[in-house]
Amino acid sequence: MSPEKPTVKKVVLAYSGGLDTSIIVPWLKENYGCEVVAFTADLGQGEELDGLEEKALASGASQFILKDLREEFAADYLFRLLRSGAVYERKYLLGTSIARPLIAKHQVEIAHEVGADAVAHGATGKGNDQVRFELTYMALDPRLKVIAPWREWHIRSRLDALEYARAKGVPVTATEKTIYSRDSNLWHLSHEGGPLEDPWHEPDESVWLRTVSPLNAPDEPEYVEIEFESGTPVAVNGRRLSPAQLIQYLNALGSAHGIGRVDMVENRLVGMKSRGLYETPGGTILAAAHKELESLVLDHATMQFKDLVALKYAELVYQGLWFSPLREALDAFIDNTQGPVTGVVRLKLYKGNIIPAGRKSPFSLYREDFATFGYDDVYDQADAAGFIRLFGLPLKVRALNNLPVAGLDLPKPDYSRFKRD
Repeated sequence: MSPEKPTVKKVVLAYSGGLDTSIIVPWLKENYGCEVVAFTADLGQGEELDGLEEKALASGASQFILKDLREEFAADYLFRLLRSGAVYERKYLLGTSIARPLIAKHQVEIAHEVGADAVAHGATGKGNDQVRFELTYMALDPRLKVIAPWREWHIRSRLDALEYARAKGVPVTATEKTIYSRDSNLWHLSHEGGPLEDPWHEPDESVWLRTVSPLNAPDEPEYVEIEFESGTPVAVNGRRLSPAQLIQYLNALGSAHGIGRVDMVENRLVGMKSRGLYETPGGTILAAAHKELESLVLDHATMQFKDLVALKYAELVYQGLWFSPLREALDAFIDNTQGPVTGVVRLKLYKGNIIPAGRKSPFSLYREDFATFGYDDVYDQADAAGFIRLFGLPLKVRALNNLPVAGLDLPKPDYSRFKRD
């Protein structure tokens, strides 16, 4: 028995203008009899925002609200993600995941401003976004009612959604032929669905919209220098830029050289695997530069532990737990590590590759006089013999006890000549 629908007077819908949210406006009015306020967050979608107000109002929304959140997104979310080093399942730079808590945060704020008693989103019941939106609602105002149409309505596929849109006179750009589900923002562009649901299917070149094919990229490499202050990128090629401007500049640069394409099968939070394509040109360049600078200034123990933190951080972001005590605690550790991550990294971009070409920092832990193979006053190579004897002592004791070496079927040597103490 399905639960009884709550009484809703006014709902704030996270509105992208895509297929799903376009049909949600008339569906909400038809099924809940409520007023619908359409809210769109400008996270760098560009031309996708054109005509959204007219479209939302024509679909039945009583009000359309657009907020330019590009600088907040870049400074408070993307650069925090960058400083953490978080990458989900070895490849995904979390472009969609990191955007959802910001959208939901402002959705809650708008609900308070316009006196709404509910919020709604267009995430499907099989995906991760439903969790990300609703955990944010829960963290910021659990009093708000939550409507997730994909978990209620009869629509079960994008083809069904297209038919409903036609029946309600809602104009949409998706068709049965080009039926990819895409998410675009300042950080990345994702592609899912359609023929991509077969992991054996090689993506057609026409799928990629933000990057040129590495095969068609320039035959000459291009150098870029990125300056960081305490782990935060502040300038490109000597030119200081705002956070959003800096990402946009590197997006254009990376796109021209085929940088940042990812094709992966990932584990969704809801328990199933999904196949997705991601284009993150600027973010991929920034992540590579940040790692190079950290390699110069972080000590071994800190870097090793920070890599462990990055795995957990990526999991929290992917799972929608941005507004959680653990994420805040991990940020405190990460912030503490980023002070010396100050300096300049030079990279060479060439046909989809990012090649380190130099790095420098006033806090560098690299000392040429320590690393040289020649004689010096600070390191006597003869000292290494004693270090190796102590470091390898457990291996020596194991051998003296006649314990087998893992994976090797070797004859037992005669250790009787060794004197036991």
